[in-house]
Amino acid sequence: MKRRTFLNRIGSILAVLGLTEAEWLSLGNRYYHALAQPSPRKLALLIGINQYPKIPSLGGCLTDVELQRELLIHRFGFQRSDILTLTEEQASREFIEAAFLDHLGKQAQPDDVVVFHFSGYGSRVKLETSPDTMQNALVSANEIQITQNEQIVNYLLEESLLLLLRSLPTNRVTAVLDTSYSAPSSAIGLKIRALQESPEAKLVAEELDFLKELKTQKSRSTPVVLTATSNSKQSAREAVFSGFSAGLFTYALTQYLWETTPATKIQVALSHVANSLYKLGSKQQPDLLSTHKNQHVETLHVTSLLPESDIGGEGVVRAVEEDGKTVQLWLAGLPPQVLVYYGVNSRLTLPTTEQLVLRSRSGLTAKAQLFKIEGATPAQVGQLVQEAVRVLPKNINLIIALDNRLERIERVDATSGFAATARVSTVVAGEQPADYIFGKLQQAPSRYALFTLDGELIPDTAGEVGEAVKVAVLRLAPKLSTLLAAKLWRLTENEGSSRLAIKATLEIISDKSPQALTQRQTLRITSQKSLPTPHSPLPTPVVPIGSRMQYRLQNESDRPVYLILLGLKNNQTATVFYSWETPQEPDTTDNKPLFREVVIAPGETLTLPQTNAGSEWVIPGPAFFSEQQLIFSIAPLSATLAVLNTAKYPTPEQHPIAPLSKSLDVVQALLQDLHNASFIKTEMNGTATDSYILDVNNWASLSFTFQVV
Repeated sequence: MKRRTFLNRIGSILAVLGLTEAEWLSLGNRYYHALAQPSPRKLALLIGINQYPKIPSLGGCLTDVELQRELLIHRFGFQRSDILTLTEEQASREFIEAAFLDHLGKQAQPDDVVVFHFSGYGSRVKLETSPDTMQNALVSANEIQITQNEQIVNYLLEESLLLLLRSLPTNRVTAVLDTSYSAPSSAIGLKIRALQESPEAKLVAEELDFLKELKTQKSRSTPVVLTATSNSKQSAREAVFSGFSAGLFTYALTQYLWETTPATKIQVALSHVANSLYKLGSKQQPDLLSTHKNQHVETLHVTSLLPESDIGGEGVVRAVEEDGKTVQLWLAGLPPQVLVYYGVNSRLTLPTTEQLVLRSRSGLTAKAQLFKIEGATPAQVGQLVQEAVRVLPKNINLIIALDNRLERIERVDATSGFAATARVSTVVAGEQPADYIFGKLQQAPSRYALFTLDGELIPDTAGEVGEAVKVAVLRLAPKLSTLLAAKLWRLTENEGSSRLAIKATLEIISDKSPQALTQRQTLRITSQKSLPTPHSPLPTPVVPIGSRMQYRLQNESDRPVYLILLGLKNNQTATVFYSWETPQEPDTTDNKPLFREVVIAPGETLTLPQTNAGSEWVIPGPAFFSEQQLIFSIAPLSATLAVLNTAKYPTPEQHPIAPLSKSLDVVQALLQDLHNASFIKTEMNGTATDSYILDVNNWASLSFTFQVV
């Protein structure tokens, strides 16, 4: 919305900001009942600020607004006219508060749905009324004023926002805050949405007056407020993706909501989001901000909304071109790590069963060719599209970002060293998508190491003092191969699009009965029972050292499925679930046990490890972070087993989940097995030579993460 249009719309509100709004808020329900509509409305106010006058710019906040707007319109039935966006210089503190009062406060009725979103910087500021404590605040577009050597900050206090949300006369209020309030003194990796606090700064007097008036008003709702981080030590991050930047939290949350169909509980949703954030390079833990002492988390559902459709999707038709054969798509429902490599000739389907063949993609938008089915209804704007065939290139590399703090000669040597390493390429940090960062330890700047995108040191990657750059790169080569293997198996994730009916539950085995930690299930065709609320207080489950663990796997499809469990510990060591068969002739020269297929019959449930196998999965110490991928196929994983049987592995008496050698060879064989299971490849011979073609009817891939303490 243009600034002039907004000024005309709100009329005299800005001129009397403060007292008039407080008086208006006290009018009570009679005013709202007078304006009540026959059916509930859905109202949204979306805020995004990339450009700030006096501080470094952000890159993904406007994309966040677009991600939310498209989701609300196409998945939750919002009307475009009921969604107000304030971006860049429009998003001053005064405009934000006035827009809230005018667009939400004046229009919202009981039972209406209200969504508020903010993407931008956060910070902390002292109030004159409580000089001993720092208050969380959202940094507005006109964030700072310098008056007679005094720094005045024009922030919107988090407390003010919460009071505004509580003032609305409906209990269907959701806020999403993709920001954080405490910035580290120095940081490596992804851009942080937090400003360092300035103890000398004073909050503008008008905001203090506004807060004072709001405190006199009665609370009428208990809003659901989703935040990008769970504590002050974490930072909300944003990243560069393929052709765009976005906030990690907003992207992960909206992507999940595109695909999900049940009325999902908040903690279940946040568990999925935290899992996605980890794969995007950040351990930030999203959270539900407690806005009321009696708020019961377990009863709250995602965004307090119900989707317009009972099916999910990977995207939506944005436009149909004049020829009627080409459509423009918005593909924000694809997993972020998959979108980057989503290849030409990938196929999607419409509810009319018509197929779309991807022809080009730029960022989150794509063009596809429509193959009409006789008698089918023509494609319509707003129709959800579902993934049918995933095409992935075979020549995917691991991308290493070179930290900007490296000297020029160090960057040159690193570029040369990585160029000589198979399947690895380099980019400048912050300019292009990357998987990991190569840089130096802050406390020992002469030591080179590998870092996650949020700046966490990967264990055992730091070299000795004085090590040459090229020597460091050579030393890291085996770890880079493992990390590339993990990147490739992540590209198989399809919980939202798989047509196989699979459910997997991660459990802790206790003396009484197994306790479910978290659950994943394909969403399209399984029974829509409510998923169990995770027992962990954080979205990422916490597992004590020494726990006995198992997966409970349910095959609800009509076909047998074959599976493999792969894992990555601390972004360092690849692991695999070992399942052996005893040789028929033990006296032969080569009598080592061989891997056997793990298969689940139709309608059957299997525990992994199997309780009668005599091998327990006990979590070892010391503490670590684990990511595991369960991959199911309708066809035997023959090539994968062949590679596993040539590798070194522990004896059957040892741990059932143990380090995996030849991890890259194993994953490439696995992708080939999934490719071979896709019958459609015979129709796509031109694509099959240099790509993996994966049919969603024939595989499912579910991701789990947990923290061992």
